[in-house]
Amino acid sequence: MSNLHRAEHWVDTAEGKLFAREWLPPQAPVVPIVLLHDSLGCVALWRDFPAQLAHATGRRVIAYDRLGFGRSDTHPGRLRLGFVEDEAQLGFAALREYFAIGDFIVFGHSVGGGMAVACAAAFTGQCVGLITESAQAFVEARTLAGIRAAALQFAQPGQMQRLERYHGGKAEWVLRAWVDNWLGEDFAGWSLNAVLPQVRCPLLSLHGDNDEFGSQAHPERLLALTGGPGVMRRLPGCGHVPHREQAETVLAQVVQFLR
Repeated sequence: MSNLHRAEHWVDTAEGKLFAREWLPPQAPVVPIVLLHDSLGCVALWRDFPAQLAHATGRRVIAYDRLGFGRSDTHPGRLRLGFVEDEAQLGFAALREYFAIGDFIVFGHSVGGGMAVACAAAFTGQCVGLITESAQAFVEARTLAGIRAAALQFAQPGQMQRLERYHGGKAEWVLRAWVDNWLGEDFAGWSLNAVLPQVRCPLLSLHGDNDEFGSQAHPERLLALTGGPGVMRRLPGCGHVPHREQAETVLAQVVQFLR
């Protein structure tokens, strides 16, 4: 993977700068893959996967930290109901403008998967492929139980330092943005039901059968309601982070899908 060109970028938005990184193979096709991270994630927490993805597909891969996460600027307030769908017109739209992206493939992990759906729905003429990994399509009891367990874990001594390593002084905001939104009463009825029929491109939905934050009902919902052709891949023995737990399988599925 040494032949990959790597570059770091700072993307201006109305509310602050976003940090982005790109991995560019030689003679890559014009259509890039854009990565959207999970609720506690950032560019750095994708680790080696973006480089592996660029190498396996031969495509340019771009990942960015949403506002309030990673190396991006502090979020000016708190996330509101609708933040999943709104990302398409906020950070993602700013990224597209900065990189002059026309057609694109979008790949989202966990809540980033829901945001990827929103991006595919918002830019139906430009999104040529949608890949979701461990995405939540609605609020499930299993999701809430997993979040409650994680919140208790982060309350233990020293655990917040794990988040601070990646988010610095924004770590507490990142944790609260996840826990408080998903466990809030106003979020209980949230789903992607209204957005999914607007998706027109092919969908690949990857989901581990040991995912502690969501059952197979999520990829089933994505496939049932999406407006384009879809394929679901169940990953036996896999938890919530397939690109780390079963990277080779994920890469093989993505390469096959993009063909």
